[in-house]
Parts: sequence; C-alpha cells; structure tokens
Amino acid sequence: MEVNEKLIQEVTAAVVAIMAIQNGSKTICPDIAAISAMSSSSGCSNSYGVFKDVDSAVEAANSAYHQLAMCSLERRGEMIEAIRNKFHANVSCLAKMELEETGFGRLEHKMKKFYVTLEKTPGIEDVMPQVFSGDQGLSIVEYRSFGIAACITPSTAPAATVAHNAICMIAAGNTAVISPHPGAKNTTIKAVQLVNEAICEIGGVPNIITVFEDTTIENAQRLMNHPKINMNVATGGPAVVKAALSCGKKAIGAGAGNPPCLVDETADIIKAAQDIINGNSNENGINCVGEKSVLAMESIADALIQEMCKKGAYLIKGSQIDDLVKVITLPNGKPNVKYVGKNANIILKAIGINVDDSYRSIIFEAPADHPVVMEEFLMPVLPIVRIKDFDSGANLAMKIEGGRRHTAVIHSKNIDHMTRYAKMLSTTILVKNGSSYNGAGIDGEGHTTMTIAGPTGDGLTTPRTFTRPMRCALIGNVGLRSAL
Repeated sequence: MEVNEKLIQEVTAAVVAIMAIQNGSKTICPDIAAISAMSSSSGCSNSYGVFKDVDSAVEAANSAYHQLAMCSLERRGEMIEAIRNKFHANVSCLAKMELEETGFGRLEHKMKKFYVTLEKTPGIEDVMPQVFSGDQGLSIVEYRSFGIAACITPSTAPAATVAHNAICMIAAGNTAVISPHPGAKNTTIKAVQLVNEAICEIGGVPNIITVFEDTTIENAQRLMNHPKINMNVATGGPAVVKAALSCGKKAIGAGAGNPPCLVDETADIIKAAQDIINGNSNENGINCVGEKSVLAMESIADALIQEMCKKGAYLIKGSQIDDLVKVITLPNGKPNVKYVGKNANIILKAIGINVDDSYRSIIFEAPADHPVVMEEFLMPVLPIVRIKDFDSGANLAMKIEGGRRHTAVIHSKNIDHMTRYAKMLSTTILVKNGSSYNGAGIDGEGHTTMTIAGPTGDGLTTPRTFTRPMRCALIGNVGLRSAL
C-alpha cells in the first residue's frame, strides 16, 4: 500500500477518535465549534443554514436557488470540492458525534462510510450535456434543476446523507431543506453547518442547504407539502416514503430492506462466511443493504456455520434462541429499538452470555417463517435457514425480500443460479460472491449513495436523479460531415 499524506491524516484521525471514545471524552470538532463566528465580508449569515422553523428554512433555500441558477457548472464543482474537503477534515469528529447521539453502529465503520460517500458520490460530471449529431440535425440534452428539495434524513446515517444530498443537489442545480430524524438532530445540524461553512469560505452561495431546528413529524409533513418545495427525497422507513409519495410532487424514496443471502453447494464457503459476517456486522446491522438472513443449502450448511464461527460469529442454540427473540422483539412483533445498532456482545449480555467484543454477529438456525427471518432487524443478528435445493431457496428469498426491491445476495459459482436469482428477486442491488455493501460501491465498483431509491425505481441516486432531462433539437444540415 502506498503511504501518502492523506492516508496518514485519516489513520491519525481514526486513532484519535477511538482513543477519545475509550477515554469517555465528549466530541469537540474545532471547525464546528467555530461556526458561529463568521466575517461579514463572506456574504453569509452566521446561521450557517440553520433556521428555527420550516418557513424560514424554505425561504432561505428559495433565495439561494435563484442565486445558484446564475452559477456555472464549474462554479458548482468548486463548491462541491469545498464540501468534500471540509468533511474530510471533520470525519472523525462527525463519526464520534453520530455514535454518541444515536448509539448505533461502530466508529470505524462510520468513518469508512464518510470517506466513501465523499470520494464516490458523483459531482458535476454526472450532469454534463449530451449531444447527438447526424444528417437530420443536432439535438442536445441538458439536465435542468427541479428547484427546492425537501430531504428527509435518517438516524442511521445522519451526516453522510447530508453530505451526499448536498453534493448531488448542488451538482443538479437544486437547493434543499433538510428535515432531520429527531434521534440524530444535532449531528444532522452540524453537518448542514459544515456544508455552508465550506461554501461560504470560497465565496459561494449561502443557504444552498438549510435545516430547521424544530424536528417533529408534523414539521416534516409541513415541509414536504410546502408550496415552494418542488421535490421530496425521503431516506428512511416505509412510513416516511409513503408520506413523501402522497404529496403530489416529484418524489424519490429510499425505503427499508430485508436482504436475504442464498448460499448454494458450489459456493466458496470460506469466502462466503467472511463476506456474510462482514456485511451483517457492518455498522452493527443498521445498514439497509446488510444481510439479514442466510439461506444455506443443506449439503453445505454445517460447513458454512462452522466457518462463520471462525470469522466472528457467535452461535446460539435451543432456549438461547427463544431468549434472544424475547429480548430483541417487542410484544407487537416489531424490533426492540433498544438493541438496534448495538454490538453483538451487548445483545448477548442481555440474555446472560458474557463474551468480549471480538464477536461481531449472532447466528442461529431458524425455520423459514421465523419472525427474525421475515422482519428486518437492524442488528448484528443473523438467522440461518436450511434449504433443500436452489429453487425452494430462491422462492423463499423472494418471500423474505417481500417485494421491497432493495438488496439481495448470492454466493455461488453456478451461472444459471446467479442469473435466475437476479431475475426472480429483481432487486435494486444484487451482489454475487461478495459482501452486501460491495453493491453500494463500498469496496466494490461504481458510485455510492445514501439514498437507494427502490420504492420509486430510481436506484442508487446520483445528481442526475434530481434533474429534469430537457432536449433541444435543431433540425437541418448543421453537421460538418456532409460534402459541399
């Protein structure tokens, strides 16, 4: 590996942040702490995009939209680069702040998510015009802005989603008002402040991204229905996506998933075991792309379970399974939020099993209709279902995925199996022989996103997702290929 200055800075930041958590210190981000002080020469208000109520945030974003419309693509690119640099300098602080506020996930995973978001979210290159020239004339397609977007952000990725939204919206020429999840309000607001600080430092347009402090469900609804909002972008559970779709506006929704992982008899069992544990335990299971159940062919199930235990899984059996279900499930059958995103050893301690933090996932065998199989539990908990053949496994995977069109995983060397599985489930992300997060661009090819818009069919969002393609056609002989 090449050792460069950027790598040294990132490793140093990670070590400092981890030591701070171990020492029990509170998060203090120098850049964030200084946000209230702003020179008048920059043209930015000292709110840095933060407003008390919905109307004020929308009005500020509306004013910014008209200013942004006068900016060239190159200028938008400069603002995006400033945001990337600002967040890079504050990754460890934001990750620690997020962990302290939400209690979800692991610091090292959050930091990696930030870096991937900053480096692999496309910018203005995604909205460059397309040109078609031929004997009939010339057509040009430009990607025009929608206007002001209402962005509902989740507690599972409050700051990374703001960064992703900001990069995409600015590249697309939109402004946005962020509606934070109440459980991650402070982290989300700090992320918005960082966006605005970065833009203002280079003399850019203030309040391109705004946020309001009074975070309630009623205010989120008010924002999405506001007459000056042109587009709703919802990243969260089914209820918020349904609300976004019911407003009669352009809506892009990223809903819940329940990704099944099928392992057939041809799979590389050792690699599959490692990939599955990596995917399920990433951020302690809060990522919607993460493996939530394993469907293992009977002939390889024992070997797979044995290898998973070697890769950081803790296997529970018998009455321990019942104890686990009682702890992580509410009387109504829904997941107990007390254990969402918690380390595996914390969940195990709740059922009387004391182990260290080297265990990353809790695995157990379960019938196909087990509640933890059929419901998405955002925890490092992984039920394993034995299947007799590929067809029954693929049909069960369809039932588990539930038509959410989100993510599915398969480990196989059988091309026919992989192809049929992909066609049957028809998910937005299909990962073959890897960890679930590889399909979102993390340690995999392609861009990343914080908004996997399966419910609205938009896929892994990019700046182009938030634009209106407009074609202008000039008819006649304007090409240079024809003879005089």
